[in-house]
Amino acid sequence: MKYTYLLINVLTIFFPVVLSFDKRVAFAKTWKFIWPGMAITGLLFLFWDVLFTIYGVWSFNDRYIIGLKFIGLPLEEILFFLTVPFACIFIYACLNYYVNWQPNNDVSRSISGLLALASAFILLDNFDKLYTAVTFALLAVILLLLLFVFKAQWLGRFYMAYLVSLIPFYLVNGLLTGIPVVLYNNHQNLGLRAGTIPFEDHFYSMALLLMNIGFFEYFKNRKNPAV
Repeated sequence: MKYTYLLINVLTIFFPVVLSFDKRVAFAKTWKFIWPGMAITGLLFLFWDVLFTIYGVWSFNDRYIIGLKFIGLPLEEILFFLTVPFACIFIYACLNYYVNWQPNNDVSRSISGLLALASAFILLDNFDKLYTAVTFALLAVILLLLLFVFKAQWLGRFYMAYLVSLIPFYLVNGLLTGIPVVLYNNHQNLGLRAGTIPFEDHFYSMALLLMNIGFFEYFKNRKNPAV
């Protein structure tokens, strides 16, 4: 069905939008802090997306897209970089409201440092695989910037939200790769999969969400320093 990818986008964002108006979390009131970061992050990831499509890292099954394309990308793929971050920031905001506990900051920094180090090793061993190299280079750079330049204090809350976001991640990416809507070239990745989902997708998603939540925290706290 040509509306498959579009429908997946709609279902991804439907409940976060509807529940944004819940008076307890009041997520709708923070929307204005989301858009700038989503725009900046979206442009960066769409740049890579265009290159990945050109160089055959992945492609899109014409049976499941409506056919509208911009700079070589299906409309649905562009929407993906809006719907998924929005839904995950919603999860992050809900957990911030309902869960008081968060990992110790030293623990969070250690996790981030280990992830950056592991990313660097994977990158150095896989320069010839475009998806693997870009994903882990990007993740390592983002983590190092957050640790040593911006000294982010919210990483513990991020990791908690990321773990919860893996539930919709497996549903959405499972559909995209299982139907399949998105076709991956295994010569450009490690060839490891969780079901039908490439190993790199987990960390590509982490980098995407780290940037979006980082900008969300920045714009929110710049407006309300006490938050």
